[in-house]
Amino acid sequence: MTDAAIPITQSAVEQFTEQYLRSLDSNIEKHEDRWEITIPEQAETEIPPGQFVLFCGDTSADLGENERFLHPESSFFQQIVTEASKRQPTGKVVIASEDTQIEIPPWLQANNINVNDAAFTPYYDRSAIAILYRISIETVSEYQTELLRATVIDIRSMERLPKLEETFLEYTLPTGAQIESQSIDIERSKADDLITQTREQITERVQPKVDEIHQEASRAADAEIEEYRQMQQQRIEELEERQIRLSDRIEDLSESIQQRGNEEERVEALQKRKELKSEYEDLDSELEDLRHRREQGYPEKQQEVRERHALEVVVTPLTITQIEYERGELVLELEEGTVTRSVTLGYGDGIGITEELDCEVCQQTLGEHNSLRTIQEGLQCSQCYSS
Repeated sequence: MTDAAIPITQSAVEQFTEQYLRSLDSNIEKHEDRWEITIPEQAETEIPPGQFVLFCGDTSADLGENERFLHPESSFFQQIVTEASKRQPTGKVVIASEDTQIEIPPWLQANNINVNDAAFTPYYDRSAIAILYRISIETVSEYQTELLRATVIDIRSMERLPKLEETFLEYTLPTGAQIESQSIDIERSKADDLITQTREQITERVQPKVDEIHQEASRAADAEIEEYRQMQQQRIEELEERQIRLSDRIEDLSESIQQRGNEEERVEALQKRKELKSEYEDLDSELEDLRHRREQGYPEKQQEVRERHALEVVVTPLTITQIEYERGELVLELEEGTVTRSVTLGYGDGIGITEELDCEVCQQTLGEHNSLRTIQEGLQCSQCYSS
């Protein structure tokens, strides 16, 4: 099953940003990757009016007061995405036959059978809802990823329509032609129900990416904890060596005290030995604490590191779009040598084939990995043909 995702590439970010800023009547002067932007005073935006500079993709520059980065994870891009979705969070588009190409099923794309003609006859209109979600995945210290995902479901059947998700995203790309949006006619309560139902689905679909980032964060946490362990072990060894040296010095002083006849020198040596013993006891206490923490595995440090590398996943609906599309029948005229046959299948604009077709010999369902092999004596799949 496909995962409908808007590719948040640098070029897509720049195209979207330029379109949005120009919709505010902003002036944009481009000098390669350096854009000089002027926001007019009357613009309806939370971006402060006046001039500022955008650095496209380059994150190595030292930013001045009126300079900002523009890349998929930059705060400025996230700001305008949020603002744009607030300006027009809902809409309705119509996808008609003339807007889409007829999709030939995958089980017809790897054989010697020709498709002489493909004719779609729409019978009725259907409504679907497309919800665009932003998924923010970040840790306190290191990782931050922003994903845009769309889900499309048929309002009547509540069936997810992966193909229509792809069509919708292609239809609304910044690089595509401008489309006319109408007012949505779905009740707020219905839209809220659809968001509730699809939020969990979207979360499940991005779980592999979440797991990937979690593994990276876990590896970083493990490396940091291991580095801390090594530092603590080094500290323990340094203290043990100091202890040995102190013990030797204390022993030497004890011997010299017994040998000295001068009372003043004996008193001075006794005082020095007392100071060294106090230092030895302090070292011994620190060593005992370090060894105890080592035996426990440094739980406080582990908790602090794990908390800094823990993931926070926030799923936010940005826009809701009602999609009107047509369903009907697709008639395919097939030819193999001198034999021609017609196949009629359920079909929908932007969603492709809506029903399965079985092999007439073995009754197995045709699919991407079980293509139609021949039509000479009926529709026969590749699996039973080869056997």
